[in-house]
Amino acid sequence: MADLFDGVELGRYRLQNRIVMAPMTRCRALPDGTPGELSARYYSQRASVGLIVSEGTQPCADAQGYRATPGIYTDAHVAGWQKTTRAIRARGGRIFIQLMHAGRISHPDDTPHHRPGVAPSAIAPQAQMFTRKGVQDIPTPRPLDIGEIQQTIRDFRHAARRAMDAGSDGVEIHGAEGLLLQQFFAPSANIRTDAYGGSLQHRARFAIEIATAIADEIGPDRTAIRLSPGLRTRGIDEGAEAPALYRYLVTELDRLGLAYLHIVHHGDDAMLEDIRQRWRRILILNRPGRPLAEIGIDVKSSRADMEAYGRPILANPDFVERLRTGAPMNEAQRSTFYGGSAMGYTDYPTMRMPQYF
Repeated sequence: MADLFDGVELGRYRLQNRIVMAPMTRCRALPDGTPGELSARYYSQRASVGLIVSEGTQPCADAQGYRATPGIYTDAHVAGWQKTTRAIRARGGRIFIQLMHAGRISHPDDTPHHRPGVAPSAIAPQAQMFTRKGVQDIPTPRPLDIGEIQQTIRDFRHAARRAMDAGSDGVEIHGAEGLLLQQFFAPSANIRTDAYGGSLQHRARFAIEIATAIADEIGPDRTAIRLSPGLRTRGIDEGAEAPALYRYLVTELDRLGLAYLHIVHHGDDAMLEDIRQRWRRILILNRPGRPLAEIGIDVKSSRADMEAYGRPILANPDFVERLRTGAPMNEAQRSTFYGGSAMGYTDYPTMRMPQYF
């Protein structure tokens, strides 16, 4: 029976415990997408977890969906991330940079290039986004043609190499929460009739080709993917075929020998069991809103090898120590989640240091 505080082998690395810092968008990058000076402090403060998964990081300009999110495709981006990865490693931590393409979940007013979002099909998500001009409807995206799909796959591959240049221990592909890869999975967002639409095998193809390209570039043991099977959000509805799609997708991804599969679980226990049976390596499970009293249950029951947490780690840089000792936890300040300064970012108190500033 495993315990959250036990070490674990993940790919080529030995991790100090089975606790994962989930990826959380914080919207504090510089205007060109370079991580700011505070990024290194923010992540290194939380380096006592077994693995940090970074905030979603765009592999190309058209991948950006939100204001002030970081990139990992220019020399400036690499230099910015190097400060963060060095600071994490100095404290004995590990980080996978998450590669995130927002697809249609974007607004021209929120990006430097001011272009519409891209997607498998020209279907608006029927959702809104907070922009510099206030809350606005997300516009209809521009559908990617076959050549652009192939270029996007190359963009992911290039970004993975740049992440290695930046000192990351690996990359996690964001295939969840209604963003580009999941848009390809869902018939509500993908009505293509070519090799990337129609059958579930065709709808899964884009994600499999991205994972294959990245694994070829940096090694499968430094490549991972995040999925949210059956999640309905931002106009995503994977329909009755969702269990079959994920059984096929996970089986194909498992053949690549990736470092881990990160599942955002929203209640379909039968689908989760199917995935667990098909995935032969590390499974990370994130249950949004999990009560503190239930932390560690999935690892102890072998439903997962590691457990991921977001807001509790955001608000508690010393989350591992507090959990180990049963100390009370800080509450996350929702008003400072996105954008701003050090407030609500690097100034959460620890047990040893009541305040940083």
